[in-house]
Amino acid sequence: MFNRADLPDRLPIFPLPGAVLLPRGNLPLNIFEPRYLTMLDEVLKTPHRLIGMVQPIAPSDATSEAPRLHQIGCAGRVIVFSELENRRYRITLAGKSRFRIKSVDEGFAPYLSAEVEWNGFERDMGQEEKDADFDRADFLNILGKFLQSSGLRSDWASLKNADDELLVNSLSMMFPFETEDKQALLEAPTLSDRRETLLALMEFAMAGSGDAQRLQ
Repeated sequence: MFNRADLPDRLPIFPLPGAVLLPRGNLPLNIFEPRYLTMLDEVLKTPHRLIGMVQPIAPSDATSEAPRLHQIGCAGRVIVFSELENRRYRITLAGKSRFRIKSVDEGFAPYLSAEVEWNGFERDMGQEEKDADFDRADFLNILGKFLQSSGLRSDWASLKNADDELLVNSLSMMFPFETEDKQALLEAPTLSDRRETLLALMEFAMAGSGDAQRLQ
């Protein structure tokens, strides 16, 4: 059983724009860059097997300075690990808790690590969140229109039957919103706040694409 006492003061950081991990969510990743292969090798030797997923504030390339990072990310534990051809790996991270970066250490390792603090995210390690004000019928109505407008496919039966947290968090992780919008979903204090943010983003996307009539 993983608990707050298992959370370290320092994490290896995987800066990936558009990739958001949420507590109790699962994030599949393909690892192939040499620096992150090194990171994975070292993470698998630790008792916690945690990687800090953080979104860069601006894109960077291999010749630029270390990317500026958002201050809040989410730690994921490696729960699935499989080796592919040509030294590529497929892993799955299970979201454990969000964290706040205190300082970033570029050091001698080819990847970034950061000193982090976990205060303020106590609910992340607790029970699954509930949303007492969740109007599921209205949410699913807007979700269906957004999926149609965006040309996205989904397993509608699974979405309809998913628990509140699984539904909202899974959509927050998978939908291709802009980096800052994904960050807003990550930083939402409660499930209710995240659901309201997600609804606003779906409605804004439809309005911006000329599908405002779909909201009627």
